[in-house]
This record gives sequence, structure tokens and C-alpha cells, in this order.
Amino acid sequence: MAQAQEPGQGRYRYAVLALLILAYTFNFLDRQILGILAGAIKKDLGLTDSQLGLMGGLAFALFYTALGIPIAWLADRWSRTWIMTGALAIWSGFTALCGLAGGFWQLFLCRMGVGVGEAGGVAPAYSLISDYFPKAQRARALAAYSFGIPVGSALGILFGGLIAASINWRAAFVIVGLAGVLLAPIFRLVVKEPVRGAMDGTPPAAAASGGLALLLRKPSFWLIALGASASSVCGYGVAFWLPSFFERSLGMGLVERSLFLGSITLFGGVLGVWGGGWLGDRLGGRGKGFYLLVPAGAFLLALPCFFFAVGATSLPVAFVLFLIPTGLNLAWLGPVINAVQHLVPAAMRSTASACFLFVNNLIGLGLGTYYFGAVSDALTPRFGAEALRYAIYSGLGFYVVSALLFVAAAAVIKRDWVD
Repeated sequence: MAQAQEPGQGRYRYAVLALLILAYTFNFLDRQILGILAGAIKKDLGLTDSQLGLMGGLAFALFYTALGIPIAWLADRWSRTWIMTGALAIWSGFTALCGLAGGFWQLFLCRMGVGVGEAGGVAPAYSLISDYFPKAQRARALAAYSFGIPVGSALGILFGGLIAASINWRAAFVIVGLAGVLLAPIFRLVVKEPVRGAMDGTPPAAAASGGLALLLRKPSFWLIALGASASSVCGYGVAFWLPSFFERSLGMGLVERSLFLGSITLFGGVLGVWGGGWLGDRLGGRGKGFYLLVPAGAFLLALPCFFFAVGATSLPVAFVLFLIPTGLNLAWLGPVINAVQHLVPAAMRSTASACFLFVNNLIGLGLGTYYFGAVSDALTPRFGAEALRYAIYSGLGFYVVSALLFVAAAAVIKRDWVD
């Protein structure tokens, strides 16, 4: 396969990072667009909150988690750039097909197809970044890559809402899906395969056998993965249901809430992701445990902010209160992903990332959106349109669980760390 120039030379690695961020932006745009369209889809197809929660979480997470590890195993042995190109084309194509769905099961299956494609979109990218950037810059590079989460989520909210308001929800799926299909060949032309382990001073090596067993024997892996999963139950769940909350509890129209929530997600998310990566690199040199203490502190601060934000009745106050925890909710990405990369040798990083994503997304994404939808349905007879507000309150305790698990991981990470 074609090899890139030495990844530390010139500005090429930043061009690669920009394409990786763009691909990740489409990843989350296609993943999160369902949230802003949920109200229109619910009305058009006659769905319940529980059904919407299943489509937003389980439908996507089933194949996303199941295929992630075998695809990452392949990525540790074959071209990561080809795998990502194919993945981008597949998930974008299925996003476009969502616009043709005529009922719950058709849309459910299309969302499963999005998950099939996105299974190959993230773990290989983590590995590529680790081979393009030196250790001292890696948490920041991974944090920059993670800008795709708030930017993609914000664009999904913004474009989805505006297109649906101008045309309909079906057109929103088709337009953003086809845009991703067009990006795939450009991605393949620009992003070349780097030498594995080059930035760690190690020679190229084949992926080690027994890598999965090595990773699963490390207690820090399980504490990190379960800690991230607990936070993701709340993070993914709240992100999916906030558009519906703004509609039901604050009376906001489709365009208004698209602009409102899109701005919160973009500005709060980008600041939080970069701040977490910056703190991780700055404090990580003092001790490996700081890579996990940074997100633990962020989640403990996010909990009361979200609590007061959900109770706010003034839109300007709600904007500020939601902006802060939106950033804190994403501060874990750079430090934690960097820590996972250092639990195994360089030749096994895609597999390690996929194992982490398997646990995080199966629990966090698979349970999160369904949990809030199911609790909302259960509370509707008592609270009516305000049921979703109380459903969100009930899920904030997952942040405490996450913080405790990350603190425990910080205590043992040093002995599991691989330089």
C-alpha cells in the first residue's frame, strides 16, 4: 500500500487531520440529525418516544458495536484509509435512504445501516492520528479530531432543522447523506497510510496476536470504558432529546430551536473538547492519572449545570446554563482516548480503540436515547408535556457513576501504561 511521507515532516499531517475531522463531522452529522427531526418524524409516522429512542440508540448501536472490533482487527493489518473511505460511503448512503422510509421498521433498518458504516469510521482514525502526531501533541490532536462531534452534531441540528422547515424531514436525510458520499473519494485521494509506530520510535510491526486478551486483562481499561459509558448514557441521551425538550417545555419552533441548540452545541462543544485535550497534555506530563481526573472533574461540574439548565424558563439564561455543561460533557474525549491508545503497543491501537468504543457505545449509545424516551413515556400520564424534563433529571446521576469510575482508573493507570 502507498506510504505517506514521514508524518512529523511538513504540514501534510495537518491536512490529514483536517480531512479526518471533516469525515468525523459527517459521522456525527448523520448520527445526530435524527434528534432535530424526531418531532416531525413522530408526527408523520405516528411513533412513540420509546420507538424514537430505539432508532436513535439501539438501531444504530447494534451493528456499530458488533462490527467495530472485527473491522479494527482488519485495520491493524490492512489499509486504514481504505477502510475509512468505504465506511464513509456506506454510512452516508444509508443516511440518504432514511429519507425514503415509510414506517418505523424501514427507518430502523436504515439507521442500522448507518451504524454498519460508522463501525469503520472512528477506531482506524484514532490509530492514524497516533501515527501522525508525537506523544506530546497527541491528546490535543485527538481532541482536535473530536471537534467532529460538536461540529457535526451542531450542523446536523442546524441543517436538519432548516432543510426540514423549508422542504421536509425526508429531504434533510437525502441531502446530508449524498454530501457524505461525495466526500468519500476526496478523502481517499488525500489521506495516505503512515508507517505504524513511527512517532513512537518503534519500527513497523505486524499486529500482535493476543492483543485483545492483553487489553481485557488490564483493570484500567474496564474502569475507563465503563466510566465513559456511564457518561455517554447521559451525554447521548440528553443530546438526542434536547430538541424535543425545547419544543415541548419551552415552546420553541423548529427553526428557532435549530439555531438555539446548534449554537450551544457548536460553541460549548468545541471549547470543551479543546479545553479537555489541552488540560490532558498539560497535566498528563505530571502523572498519567490526570488524563482521567480531568474528565472526572468535568462530569461533577456538568451535573449541577445541567440540572439548573433544564429547570430554566428564560431562553437567555437557558442558553448560558446549557453552554457550560455541553462543553464539560465533551472534555473527556482527548484525555481518555489518548489514555486508551497507551494501554497497548502501537500495532494494536485500532483494536484497543474498537474495544473501548464497543463498551462505550453499546451501553452509552444503546441505552442512553432509549432510557430517556422510555422514562418520558412512563411519566407522561402524570406530567404530560413536562415528562421529558423529569426524564432528563433522572439521568443526571450517571455523571456521578462516571466520575467515580474515572477516579478509580486514575489510581491504576500508571502500571498499565505502554510508552
